[in-house]
Amino acid sequence: MISSDSLIHQLKWRYAVKKFDPTKTISPADWAALEQSLVLTPSSFGLQPWKFIVITDQAVKDQLVPHSWNQRQVADASHTVVFAYKQNLGEVEITKHVNRTAEVRGLEPATLDKFKSVIVNAMTHPTAQEKINDWAIKQVYIALGSFMTAAAMMGIDTCPMEGLQPVKYDELLGLVGSGYATAVACPAGYRAADDKYAQTPKVRYKPEDVIMRI
Repeated sequence: MISSDSLIHQLKWRYAVKKFDPTKTISPADWAALEQSLVLTPSSFGLQPWKFIVITDQAVKDQLVPHSWNQRQVADASHTVVFAYKQNLGEVEITKHVNRTAEVRGLEPATLDKFKSVIVNAMTHPTAQEKINDWAIKQVYIALGSFMTAAAMMGIDTCPMEGLQPVKYDELLGLVGSGYATAVACPAGYRAADDKYAQTPKVRYKPEDVIMRI
């Protein structure tokens, strides 16, 4: 159990790294824990409408740079994670989730028919279908936040990046036709000693300006 002081300290320590040290690599054990933080991310109905593409191949990371508005973080970080969302999620994916739930909990799938019906009715309603991809992208951002917080707790740096060309990422990573599409990326590694932003004061509104207690 992490203490409240440690939590706040690490959240103040983290920032969106502008310059990674390309000579420093996240250890296999630490990276395994971060991957688990992705797997354990909560999602609406538990549907997990995502895929996480972990890139360590330097040649591939270098190829991402021109499609990231020439931001070097994707190439210089130890690992770059691309967060992709499931496109046009429907009953096939819902059935897959229900079957997995039955498997993990030692149940017969038929006992979850009511649960499945609730999800199908909510997710395949005509109005929901129009917004299903937006919903899936929002779920991906939950995973992004979870990943960044877990990394900060471990003293590992990250940089969330929306400044990229999703279509080019999809082409480069072989996502075209897979049913998944790029939403956002997040390089992870260790800050360079000369990244001036590490010492730049964090700008946040005062608690009373953003928190309302009732």
